[in-house]
Amino acid sequence: MRADVLALGLAATVSLVAAGPCDIYASGGTPCVAAHSTTRALFSAFSGSLYQVRRGSDSATLNIGPLSAGGVANAASQDSFCTGTTCLITTIFDQTGRGNHLTQAPPGGFSGPAANGFDNLASATGAPVTLNGQKAYGVFISPGTGYRNNAASGTAKGDAPQGMYAVLDGTHFNGGCCFDFGNAETSSRDTGNGHMEAIYFGTESTWGTGSGSGPWIMADLENGLFSGANPKQNTADQSISSRFVTAVVKGEPNQWSIRGGNAASGALSTFYSGVRPSVSGYNPMSKEGAIILGIGGDNSNGAQGTFYEGVMTSGYPSDATENSVQANIVAAKYATTSLTSGTAAFTVGSSISLRATTACCTTRFIAHTGATVNTQVVSLSSATALKQQASWIMRTGLCTLGGIKYFRFDCLSMLGMYIGCPMPKMSENGDSYRFREHGKVVYISRESKLNIFGRRG
Repeated sequence: MRADVLALGLAATVSLVAAGPCDIYASGGTPCVAAHSTTRALFSAFSGSLYQVRRGSDSATLNIGPLSAGGVANAASQDSFCTGTTCLITTIFDQTGRGNHLTQAPPGGFSGPAANGFDNLASATGAPVTLNGQKAYGVFISPGTGYRNNAASGTAKGDAPQGMYAVLDGTHFNGGCCFDFGNAETSSRDTGNGHMEAIYFGTESTWGTGSGSGPWIMADLENGLFSGANPKQNTADQSISSRFVTAVVKGEPNQWSIRGGNAASGALSTFYSGVRPSVSGYNPMSKEGAIILGIGGDNSNGAQGTFYEGVMTSGYPSDATENSVQANIVAAKYATTSLTSGTAAFTVGSSISLRATTACCTTRFIAHTGATVNTQVVSLSSATALKQQASWIMRTGLCTLGGIKYFRFDCLSMLGMYIGCPMPKMSENGDSYRFREHGKVVYISRESKLNIFGRRG
């Protein structure tokens, strides 16, 4: 009798774990052959490592898994491990068991900015979000950053059918080539039309566009970003305006589709479904089966974007299967959260210093020399005047946009003078603002725009 009760209890516990995206694809007959996410498990039973971080202080690494099988990533373990130092994402593990892990992209047709021509790794804290109220981190891709696997197993080759989806930040993009996720060349070089089939997101318009000014979900099929059969424009491919976006591309012999929607609410829309582009080399396709994230097939690395989760399937998923996956994504309740991590926080009235996190430059702080905001080497033994130039008082912003609160940075050495761009503000809810330095002058990056800091009274 007691054994029967125990068995029933275990069965009830298992049934409470909702099917993940890859469970849904498998039920539809198109199983995942690659599944990557730094935010959550994509199978209901997955409890392994989602990604690995490496901290700057001692190069130690830590694998981050979900809080429970099928659950959200254990961001607290990352925060604890990375306290007082910087961390980079070294590996995004494949959850399918095929070993299709994504690691630092090697040089190809284009070289990256890291040692030996490799691309940069992403900061582990650049894209904080919450899923059902639980904190997690996405993959914040800056230009020059990229991940790849040129020896993937089970991915589509030639004209074989495949499906893909990715959940992305709809406000983080640019017109560079190419923020992709999907199937690419195994040589990291352009080997011709039709040798790729990957999701693209951004405003690159050299080859073609959708309607409006973008950003658009398009397909990178190599030597072209396509929004439909017409290589120049498909007006049904709408510009994206949601903070979180679900992007879908799928293809089979002389048939492919682009679909998309708000990853936080609602259903998917079909932006294109039909024959292959009317350009030589794309019918039949010649897919090679490598996997890329944040870059083009030839390692073009001028794009930017943020990736939260994505999969590649064997077979051409039905719209019904993808609609069920979209419902699962919406149920995950992606939401923005503070840009700060660990125990740090922005508190109005507090005095803070802002230190560079790039490995080369962690002794430098945002400071100013007259009207120019820059970075300077500052330490506890520095002159009082220099330390004041590198200290800022948090103030409330001059405006509220869309219900979002903003901060301003008041210069401690020249009270009443602020850094701004041109309306001085820093979002506390995860809006995509980043500090950057070029030529010893500090800039602020918001979404796809770069603006120089100024001083305002």
